[in-house]
Amino acid sequence: MSAWFGRRIVDVPCTVEIEQTPETLHAHVTLDATFEIEPGDEVQVHDAPTSVPYGERLVVRRTATVTRAGTLERLWTKFAGNFELTELYEVSFSERRRL
Repeated sequence: MSAWFGRRIVDVPCTVEIEQTPETLHAHVTLDATFEIEPGDEVQVHDAPTSVPYGERLVVRRTATVTRAGTLERLWTKFAGNFELTELYEVSFSERRRL
């Protein structure tokens, strides 16, 4: 029963990489987990840096808490995600007048 409704909480080590250089601006987290993150799962990285000075790259080791979704929550997230995706399809074209 707990697999359907319950959530499991797992702490895993991770690597946080932040770079802000002329070539790239990015932030990545790589979990050292033996499982894949799936729909409905939540990841919280503890004490992660949020920025680096321009022209620098920072790589640090931290701990992340992964809250694994139960089966029903995972199915609901997949179902609801389909409707969220359709919002991206709504495109309108309007005539612009030049002044």
